Amino acid sequence: MSAPERIPPRSVTTAELLARGELKVRGRIREASNAVLYCSVSYEGREAFCVYKPVAGERPLWDFPDGTLAQREVAAYEVSEATGWGLVPTTVLRDGPYGEGMCQVWIEPSAAEDGEGLLALVEGEEPAEGWKAIGLAEVGEGETALLVHADDARLRRLAVLDAVINNADRKGGHLLPAQEGRLYGIDHGVTFNAENKLRTLLWGWAGEPLTDEALQVLASLRDALAPGASLATRLAELVTAAEIEATRARVEAMLASGKHPEPSGDWPAIPWPPV
Repeated sequence: MSAPERIPPRSVTTAELLARGELKVRGRIREASNAVLYCSVSYEGREAFCVYKPVAGERPLWDFPDGTLAQREVAAYEVSEATGWGLVPTTVLRDGPYGEGMCQVWIEPSAAEDGEGLLALVEGEEPAEGWKAIGLAEVGEGETALLVHADDARLRRLAVLDAVINNADRKGGHLLPAQEGRLYGIDHGVTFNAENKLRTLLWGWAGEPLTDEALQVLASLRDALAPGASLATRLAELVTAAEIEATRARVEAMLASGKHPEPSGDWPAIPWPPV
């Protein structure tokens, strides 16, 4: 008599863990402007740490009156996944101890690299090789320094993603270098506005030609954002029809120009504080 076949345990995905697992609040990140809770989550033998941002802890924003910040965070993750670049940590919308909110897997920063290696203040008017200029910053009474970011392919991909989702708050503190050379962007609550509100530190490529890779990704996004297509259907659950249409228009504009967008002049181009 042969032994019964052993069925290996099912592998729980990170998205399933976040969506279905038991959330336990471990602490609060007090530096954030809205409620951000540090939690553990466990499901079917798998456990991880995560960030939980309940809708109840969001402060209303006059220029983002529709939906919730949590929904926009999830929408940014969905677009990031559609690019294939994986620039946003796994993010879901779920119920938690304080009601519905965004739940995002916690990213442990790399010990070998930190966000300070991606941004710097330097003397002079031109960046050194390997760096891109953002603009002059006041560092004291009557004194300025040149704010620069690294000429890094990971940052360049993130600059493209931010332009697509119309990120109004890409600060230095929202850049998370992680293990194995990965780089993540976090805090995407103020995105997808139908009006141009792109505000970022990643202006170093403004007006420069997009890479071939970026153009291929944008063409793929155009297809995924078509009415009835997968990404458009998912985003319709999270943001307004006008915001989806504006996202399509931004993708089309970048494909038509073949260039990274430039500051519009109608909105502060750099977030404050920048970190």
